[in-house]
Amino acid sequence: MFLPTTQQEMRALGWTDLDVILVSGDTYIDSPYIGVTIVGKVLVDAGYRVGIIAQPDIDSGSDITRLGKPRLFWGVTGGSIDSMVANFTAAKKRRRHGDYTPGGVNDRRPDRAVIAYVNLIKRFFKDTAPIVLGGLEASLRRIAHYDYWSNKVRRSVLFDAKADFLVHGMAEKTIVALAQALRHGESVQKISGLCYISNEIPAGYLELPSYEIVRKDKYAFIEMFHTFYKNNDPKTARGLAQQQDTRYLVQNPPMSYLTQSELDAVYALDYERDVHPYYKAQGKVRALATLRSSVMTHRGCYGECNFCAIAMHEGRTVRWRSQDAIVGDVTQMAQTPGFKGYIQDLSGPTANMYGYECEKKLNHGVCDHKRCVFPEICPQLPVDHSPQTRLLQRLRYIPGVKKVFVASGLRYDLLLADKRHGNKYLREIVRYHVSGQMKVAPEHTEDNVLDMMGKPSSRDLLEFRRRFFQETKAAGKKQFLTYYLIAAHPGCTERDMWKLKDFASRELNIHPEQVQIFTPLPSTYSSVMYYTELDPWTKKPIFVEKELGKKIYQKRIVVGKRR
Repeated sequence: MFLPTTQQEMRALGWTDLDVILVSGDTYIDSPYIGVTIVGKVLVDAGYRVGIIAQPDIDSGSDITRLGKPRLFWGVTGGSIDSMVANFTAAKKRRRHGDYTPGGVNDRRPDRAVIAYVNLIKRFFKDTAPIVLGGLEASLRRIAHYDYWSNKVRRSVLFDAKADFLVHGMAEKTIVALAQALRHGESVQKISGLCYISNEIPAGYLELPSYEIVRKDKYAFIEMFHTFYKNNDPKTARGLAQQQDTRYLVQNPPMSYLTQSELDAVYALDYERDVHPYYKAQGKVRALATLRSSVMTHRGCYGECNFCAIAMHEGRTVRWRSQDAIVGDVTQMAQTPGFKGYIQDLSGPTANMYGYECEKKLNHGVCDHKRCVFPEICPQLPVDHSPQTRLLQRLRYIPGVKKVFVASGLRYDLLLADKRHGNKYLREIVRYHVSGQMKVAPEHTEDNVLDMMGKPSSRDLLEFRRRFFQETKAAGKKQFLTYYLIAAHPGCTERDMWKLKDFASRELNIHPEQVQIFTPLPSTYSSVMYYTELDPWTKKPIFVEKELGKKIYQKRIVVGKRR
């Protein structure tokens, strides 16, 4: 079922009021790929009455008052993407198109959406239930953070928005625990995965340097981020506190990850895989085409690329759904009217991280002194592509399924490290699961820049490329590789981009087109580098291109054509 969006829909369900109202910067797509939808369905499954208001008009009360006020809390999210990333390019130009907005015109999500929506709620509901922030935008801005669009260190978004609580990470368990506590009038201050504002630091919590200190001292900012980053794993994290004004942001340790059976249960809830009719009438939603026919296989990423926020939001431990659950999901999709036989993406943050993890990490949490795959793959990570190979083979034989694409990209260093099953997996992918092009994301080719990014050497890229085309030729197919690249990352100079262009022409035989200018995302190590112009680990100065015109030029070096 769809969550209700109007009073009429509430009455059709026999509901006179709601326990929770969710407010989102995206339109309402009832899909297991949409965080706010998952949260709503999990709460309904736990016995709560939940409604949703998507992309409300912030200049009037017509939308925000449509469902009345909730008994327990408002849940506010900027959507599936940070609203500033959704609204602006890395060149700080406003984006015209929005994949999560009806009609495709990007004009319904306000800048700093979670702050705007809290202000909207408070304008029309003077005495209302608590307001809870969640989703990517809130999660990555929960402590003092560098904000690229204002070019300054900002306070926790919980303080800037003047909300009551913030849930961080993948919040299914936290949001249900919060709803239960508020329903029964119990204290919420010990709920894992929750941030709140306090006049004092709880006993045993680590104190981060204050907002006033880190906005003035770049070395203190780095140390703050190191502590924050290390305390992001449910098994090892301690609670954190950071003074913002006269009060403290208190961050409880993360909630425990969902078990496989719990993860299966979340994705087995009743999703319509469609845009709600109320919003569908307003225009076509671009994202729907992919979301409707894609299947999520796992969460988390041990890649920890320095420019990426996935490890911070989803966690550095990979959790995967059971094969039977995924097969059941695809079987059900194949029986749905209108299904055309194609699974657009069998995906997680990185496709080939399904089905294996480090036992030490699973039992004791992440290591605080090394990473799983950088600068080299840890020998304790049992890289094994056979589980996903078996899964793909099972999916191929489901009646009604013509093709299952793996479109979310591969870590080729992991594939090369799997001496037993890597080649068989690549053969399976090449023969049956590529739609003409396979995506890989080397991001750069020069080792000094790759080191700053936390990415593998270009030697691995070349070896993967050789194997890919070898398997493609053996299969009698004409297929290609698509390379995603980044310009103007910290440490990257114009000379590095000229070298990249030469490498692409000489070694890859391509003229790159998929090149984006680096965007410093909140709560990533690359944003720390960008702001401080220091290597966070050595504290040595690094080159950072901050002049907009020169960033654009770095991109043009690669995508421009020689005369």
